[in-house]
Amino acid sequence: MREEEKIFAGVLFAPGNAELKAIKLRTHNLNVDYNKTYEDEVEKRGEIIRQIVGTIGDGFFFHGPIYFHYGKHTSIGKNFFANFNFTVQDDAYVTIGDDCNFGPNVTIVTPIHPMVAEERRVMLDEKGEEGHFCYAKPVRIGDGCWIGANVTVCPGVTVGNGCVIGAGSVVIRDIPDNSFAAGVPCRVIREITEKDSMKYKPEVLGGCRVKE
Repeated sequence: MREEEKIFAGVLFAPGNAELKAIKLRTHNLNVDYNKTYEDEVEKRGEIIRQIVGTIGDGFFFHGPIYFHYGKHTSIGKNFFANFNFTVQDDAYVTIGDDCNFGPNVTIVTPIHPMVAEERRVMLDEKGEEGHFCYAKPVRIGDGCWIGANVTVCPGVTVGNGCVIGAGSVVIRDIPDNSFAAGVPCRVIREITEKDSMKYKPEVLGGCRVKE
């Protein structure tokens, strides 16, 4: 089994494997290319993003800088927005739905390292050879989510559709659809309902209105 296949199988893999390092080097260099662009270089930025990620829908915008690890293991839906310093350590697959908005400094991580220090330093592979190993779990974020500033989404987490994750949260467990969740560790505060509509906040509408 190739090392990349081991990632998707959820078993230990060697991140220093030459094939994996080549994928990451390509993506890391593309990150640098993107981060050197100006915000109004829309076409150039779009071309680079499409070279980085596996798939992405129309209508995306990344303020930058961005930091993808593998890039091609990430799938993003349409109408995506990411504020400054978006980081995706996508060893395992990262899937983001349509109409999502991310605040500054959002980080998504999928790899998991051994808890025991000696095992982080060295283990033996199937041939008995010493190496450094970790494993990874995929992350899924549903449609219509708002992920606040400085949120970290941890390996194996699924965030449901229509969720709001409060600023500074560390998401270590699944969040059900239409939830407002926040905290360290992140927990569900309450369900998001029709009563949360902006139409009930006339003091801040300023002449705007909710589309019927």
